[in-house]
Amino acid sequence: MTALLLGPLLRNVGERTATIWVETESPCEVRVFNDEHGLDATARTFTVHGHHYGIVEVEGLEPGARISYGVTLDGEAVWPEAATRFPPSQIRTIDAEGTLRISFGSCRRSPDKANEHGLDALAAFAHELANGAEWPDALLMIGDQVYADELSDEMRAFIRSRRDPDEAPVGELADYEEYTYLYKLAWHTDPAVRWVLSTVPTFTIFDDHDIRDDWNTSYTWRQQMWAQSWWRSRITGGIGSYWVYQHLGNLSPEERASDPLLGAVRAASADGGDGGKILDDFAEQADKHPDTARWSYAHVWGGTRLIVVDSRCSRLLTPDRRGMLDDEEFRWLDDQCRGDVDHVLIASSLPYLLPSTIHHAETWNEAMAEGAWGKRPARWGEKIRQAADLEHWAAFDQSFRDVAADVIAVARGERGEPPASISFLSGDIHYSYLARVTSPSTETKISQIVCSPLRNPLVGKFRLANRIAGSRLTAAPFRLLAKMSKVPAPPMKWRTTAGPWFDNAIATVELDGRDCHVRWQSPRTETTLTELARAKVT
Repeated sequence: MTALLLGPLLRNVGERTATIWVETESPCEVRVFNDEHGLDATARTFTVHGHHYGIVEVEGLEPGARISYGVTLDGEAVWPEAATRFPPSQIRTIDAEGTLRISFGSCRRSPDKANEHGLDALAAFAHELANGAEWPDALLMIGDQVYADELSDEMRAFIRSRRDPDEAPVGELADYEEYTYLYKLAWHTDPAVRWVLSTVPTFTIFDDHDIRDDWNTSYTWRQQMWAQSWWRSRITGGIGSYWVYQHLGNLSPEERASDPLLGAVRAASADGGDGGKILDDFAEQADKHPDTARWSYAHVWGGTRLIVVDSRCSRLLTPDRRGMLDDEEFRWLDDQCRGDVDHVLIASSLPYLLPSTIHHAETWNEAMAEGAWGKRPARWGEKIRQAADLEHWAAFDQSFRDVAADVIAVARGERGEPPASISFLSGDIHYSYLARVTSPSTETKISQIVCSPLRNPLVGKFRLANRIAGSRLTAAPFRLLAKMSKVPAPPMKWRTTAGPWFDNAIATVELDGRDCHVRWQSPRTETTLTELARAKVT
């Protein structure tokens, strides 16, 4: 009998389809079923580096379906577990006619014995749902689902069991095998988290810690990393495991069916083979030539268009060009930015609209690092950029302006009927807030909604520094520096209207007709949440 090692995860759902993902102990047939409702879908596993994965496509469902399900491996029942305090896992499809609720958050450190990162918002959220709280239609995890460079004691023990922990990379993951254990710690250790991921449709996008802190900050950073002897195994392991554990579940059934890489890995897995080398080669190409892969995706649910943007792997970083997105990726985003819906949600792990002080500091630093003040200050600028994590949208000023042009065009009705709202959903910075665009004035409300962290709060001097950066008084000196570096004024003006809050938190955006509201909640205990704030977006 083969065992269920990780999952089941309920991933992409539509109005009539759903996706179940599992990791198993050995190759097998995975079946998802509910005999009472005639649910019966199967798939063979595929193999990557000796690990076995199944993706089961469930079709023919009704909109708004709520169907409990079980999982068998080669005919042996493995889910639901025999003893659990949680309700049966359900497949939950989208109802395009109803109110849409999307919960989201980022930056979640795995459970650890010391509990040094506070109460887990995702686990408390799971307990609230199990006890009758209002359910979201989807959970969006927008970065740092795992931390490959900040390890728990359990992860360090696993590394010691297979290699010398004092050899590079020290205190970090080395390869695909170590990533598989990290994902197990993140999604299997806590029964509440395992359950909620089995029953709430989940979508993801990576950020830097899924690979390494400040991933793809600059061309110089990339050169420094590829000079390390261990980097190839790390980057191919990180990107490859992201493809398996996160990316595949973001795609629609049609997108997976037409994915040549998935087809090649499945073919290589036939008759006891392994698709590991195929995936490694793809991952290396995706890192070195970002236009060879797309991690961004979009879904339309009723009157809402969700656009999830990869703001890490698709960066354009060459000796003479710098962009948050490569040319092909930006053309894709440009095509997605259009109206004729009630709401547009643009999810980016990195906040698009930062507090003004940080925004101006990053535009100034980019100009300095690119030579606006000469060669020696440029070297200082690069050191400051890496030391202070100055690598958000503002640090890619032309990309920021290009996206602003698209968003303003949609808001002005130049790309179809204007939506009621355009909201950026982001995480990364370890505090939460709501910011609103005040200029240009458009009928469409343009906002930035940040929720971070799920479990990894800022402490001490880092919290104080970000509180100071949130003050309007500190913005003027950095805008002056940017102006002296010949950086034009931003094409938008915005201000923070709620927050910041530095608690571990999860947010829920509620979209009903032309109305949009957002609520932030923080763990009060391990099993309960308390409301931090609630705001009307439109």
